[in-house]
Amino acid sequence: MVKHQPLQQVYEKQLCLSFLTGIYGCRWKRYQRSHDDSSKWECAWFIILCSTFSLLLFWAYFWLEAHNDYNQFNWLLYNRSGEWKDGTVPILATTAVGFSYITFLMILALCHISLGQQLNLYWIHKVGVLAALITTVSGVVSIDDVWGDEWDIILISLQSTGPFLHIGALAAVTVLGWLVAEQVVRAERTKFHMILLLVYLSVLLALYMAPLAISSPCIMDKNSLKSRPDVIGRRGAPMLAPENTLMSFNKALQQGVSSLEADVTVSLDGVPFLMRDRTLKRTTDIAKVFPDRQHEDASLFNWTEIRSLNAGQWFLENDPFWTVGSLTGRDRNRIRNLTVCSLVEMLRLAARANRSALLYLRRPPPEHPHYKTWIMDTLWAVQRSGISQKRVTWTPDTDRGRVRGLQQTSLEKLSVEELRHRGISSLTLRYSQASNKDIQDFLANNMSVTVYPVNEPWLYSVLWCSGVSSVSSDTPQVLRKVPYPIWLMSPDKYCLVWITSDLVSIAIVIGIFIFQKWRMSGMQNYNPEQIMLSAVARRPSRDVNIMKEKLIFSEVSNGVTSTDEHLYPENGYDIGQYK
Repeated sequence: MVKHQPLQQVYEKQLCLSFLTGIYGCRWKRYQRSHDDSSKWECAWFIILCSTFSLLLFWAYFWLEAHNDYNQFNWLLYNRSGEWKDGTVPILATTAVGFSYITFLMILALCHISLGQQLNLYWIHKVGVLAALITTVSGVVSIDDVWGDEWDIILISLQSTGPFLHIGALAAVTVLGWLVAEQVVRAERTKFHMILLLVYLSVLLALYMAPLAISSPCIMDKNSLKSRPDVIGRRGAPMLAPENTLMSFNKALQQGVSSLEADVTVSLDGVPFLMRDRTLKRTTDIAKVFPDRQHEDASLFNWTEIRSLNAGQWFLENDPFWTVGSLTGRDRNRIRNLTVCSLVEMLRLAARANRSALLYLRRPPPEHPHYKTWIMDTLWAVQRSGISQKRVTWTPDTDRGRVRGLQQTSLEKLSVEELRHRGISSLTLRYSQASNKDIQDFLANNMSVTVYPVNEPWLYSVLWCSGVSSVSSDTPQVLRKVPYPIWLMSPDKYCLVWITSDLVSIAIVIGIFIFQKWRMSGMQNYNPEQIMLSAVARRPSRDVNIMKEKLIFSEVSNGVTSTDEHLYPENGYDIGQYK
């Protein structure tokens, strides 16, 4: 029988470790912790947690960059439901909460691995992780159905954020080398450790070479930068005043726009007026004035009926861009009394300000009395306004031969030969349709390119570097504050940054592996006698404590009973903390 000498137990508080294991796995007592390897089931949950974090990171990035098109998203929801509401608010709120929660759990899990603690995710957290995963997957599927075209914003945004995301990802993977090295340099290496090392080195190598796949027009010499693109007020300045109203166009002119863009519809009696929606429900008080006709086509009302509607109160009540609070009392009073704007009024305003106009025409339904004459009605309004025809840009392809004298633009990306055949010298394209190569090809053939909608400074900067002639924006007040691209870097400077960051990462990773090898080799030199002699140390290291625990537990298994109170912890005491 082995004779055991009594060991004096000293209680040492470990508040940080208690916090980590308590929050992550509800293991608040020290005797509940374990340095054993995690079970396959808990490793599977760790993989699920990592997958959820990656998906939420992608989801959060998408909505951060999609801020450029929030208004379009809300408009699509309105066309589906018939009710105007800001659908981005619940999505952003749930995304922020879910991402914060999953990120917190990820940090706790990595701390467990770093400290050698067994992964044991609490069941409540497992429910939370599954809820976050299912919610995010449902959101991705729903957006793909409702707003599938918006996925293009991710690839386009990488032209602006790619170089910086590369450095951030490289830094994160380099730091993870500490955990990988700690697992790999152990004496008892397994096939899993070798696979882990291979995967880590593959990811690291891919990041080292990633700049070869990063293409950004902002990586260019400053001398090659073209002049600042003109800004077109898209429906005026709809964040400062109700869209397609005289006040909105006036606000846009105050922000220095070069042109005014408007949506044109023809009334029942042949008066062209400005309206984006098919009905008058969203932007007027038709529900009060004509409650039985609020779902009718806007073009089926005569001009007198349209003019009797209030076109500003909805803006104050719905606050579609969260900007009403920033308006002055005078502006709010003006908005309350706004009416629907006619095409002639808008063109006369543009003529007085010496600005151009870009018109989007919507043909009335077949039962409309002006179904066949809508082009001539619009042309007649242009002539009556007194604006120079050279300042009016025409978008519809219908009856182009009858609109001579007006500027011609195409909303479809056609070949240069086709554009010349139709007598068109400019294009108006959505930003997802105009790649940097396409823009360069059109500019080389003397074709001007206008891109819409451009509401964020980063997108404006990328298109500026691409060389576009003008952009159509809902936020001219924001783009006015961008006198220069957000960032511009020469190819040589970018190459220097790339190589330097790779070399620094390589040096850090090699240093981490060397240090971990030295650290583990020092720990393996301990034997039971040395551990007992080192018990006099004032604050033993974590690795020595682990080996002490193994020694003591082995002694317990060889004959110590539960009556040996000096070996078993009571009231939160932990075996292995001795001096």
